[in-house]
Amino acid sequence: MAATTSRTLELLSLLQSHRHWTAHELVDRLGVSERTLRRDVERLRELGYGIESLRGVAGGYRLEAGTGLPPLLLSDDEGVAIAVGLRSQATAGLRGAEHTTLSALAKIEQVLPPALRRRIEALQSHAAAGAPPLGGRDGRPVPAVDPELLGLLALACRDAERLRFRYTDANGGETARAVEPYRLVPIARRWYLLAWDRDRDDWRTFRVDRVDDVFQTRVRFEPRPIGDEEARERVERATRYRRSSVTARVVVAMPLAELAAHLGWWGRELEAVDADHCAWPIEADSVEGLAMGLMWLPPSAEYRIEGEELRAFLAVQSARFAAAAG
Repeated sequence: MAATTSRTLELLSLLQSHRHWTAHELVDRLGVSERTLRRDVERLRELGYGIESLRGVAGGYRLEAGTGLPPLLLSDDEGVAIAVGLRSQATAGLRGAEHTTLSALAKIEQVLPPALRRRIEALQSHAAAGAPPLGGRDGRPVPAVDPELLGLLALACRDAERLRFRYTDANGGETARAVEPYRLVPIARRWYLLAWDRDRDDWRTFRVDRVDDVFQTRVRFEPRPIGDEEARERVERATRYRRSSVTARVVVAMPLAELAAHLGWWGRELEAVDADHCAWPIEADSVEGLAMGLMWLPPSAEYRIEGEELRAFLAVQSARFAAAAG
């Protein structure tokens, strides 16, 4: 009976994660016969799940749309991601939906195991506010970060627990680090860990996707006084030095508030020039990266560039583009 129940739940999880499965695919995934698969489908139907059977060569099964919301099967990481998102939205205040946000959060958190609730609480309390590490405007892929690792680091920050791990720097060199972790800070496309490096007796910033083989020492430390704002400033200074070698200033013929609304987080360093103009400092690891940033300005906005390297690059490229366009 236990094996049958486990297999039926696995079938439900597969149906929820994919729009359509052929019978052959499900038989291979579950390691059962087609007859057993049909029985498991009937069990789910008896529980109220609308499952549509499709005939023919590409026939199979899929959950019917519009038949109501059945109970969802979530993995640990999915549960954590949803709960963190709901907590963030509840904090920000979703206009007109505060009650539904909080009720959904309560329903999810009450069924999460204690270990996962601890991970959520740690991520909420020890990840500095800021833009999420989603795709960058330069089109480069997002570095993969293991959610389990992110949760572990957040717990260590919250519990003031010393960690040891292996770290790979930008040049590919590996070092062993012993640190006192303080904050997880998202900057642009990446997560960073701000920690006190015990061997170097100073603050250090670590890209989380380069952290590996974390060892929890179970040894506590007395935290130094540092808040979210100072943590973010330290990480921004460290990452700006590492990632940027070319800068420019763009003066745009738009009021600051209007351009800030258009650029969002990417316009966080806008400066007002006058009521109708603002300045946008930009930086990148190449002049090509700076030129890409200009594409995110509103098409109707007039602007001028202060920065000789970018101006020279655009002068050459404009001639090439004109020639290419005939």
